[in-house]
Amino acid sequence: MGNETHLRELFDFISHTARLREVERHNNATPHRRESVAEHSWHLAMVCWVLHTEFERESGLALDLGRMLKLCLLHDVVEIDTGDPSAWQTSRGGEEARARKARAEEAVARDRLGTLPAPLGPHLLALWREYEEGATPEARLVRGVDRLNPALMRLLTGQGWADVDADAAALDRLQLPRVNVSPTLRALYEEVRQAAVARGLLSTVRRTM
Repeated sequence: MGNETHLRELFDFISHTARLREVERHNNATPHRRESVAEHSWHLAMVCWVLHTEFERESGLALDLGRMLKLCLLHDVVEIDTGDPSAWQTSRGGEEARARKARAEEAVARDRLGTLPAPLGPHLLALWREYEEGATPEARLVRGVDRLNPALMRLLTGQGWADVDADAAALDRLQLPRVNVSPTLRALYEEVRQAAVARGLLSTVRRTM
């Protein structure tokens, strides 16, 4: 019975994670539909895999790619329960909005991850907190890719930033604290920004940063 219970808990969690496909983000996946959080998580993993060697070269560190891929796949699982709050809304809502988001997601992480059978449950919860806290070089890089990715999708799909009433300076304020962890990510962000401005998807104002 013990093994059956153990497997049932794992199967239930696997079934639960499948629902990440149902959670919509605020940026598009194509010009005609929103991106799901599952698509977003997969693309983060792909970007980190592709850029892993660049990240190691520029940082001089031996970075654990397997750990980075786990962080990519795991970090947004709590949004099955909490939903995907817009980074724009959270940032404009100030410290209290960020604190509310953090409390809600921590509670879900404890309930959904921390209660899974050991050693998996404690491992997943520790990984999720590592990402949230940016506690390791791997976590900080994944957080940078996570912030860059929706800007890339807004460019690729032609969505732009009109729906969030953001100009280039506002985008810099949102992006730079995260992407500056890596020269590669900063360079990619600058390419996205310049292309968005050139295509008329992002209005320009004098930078205040």
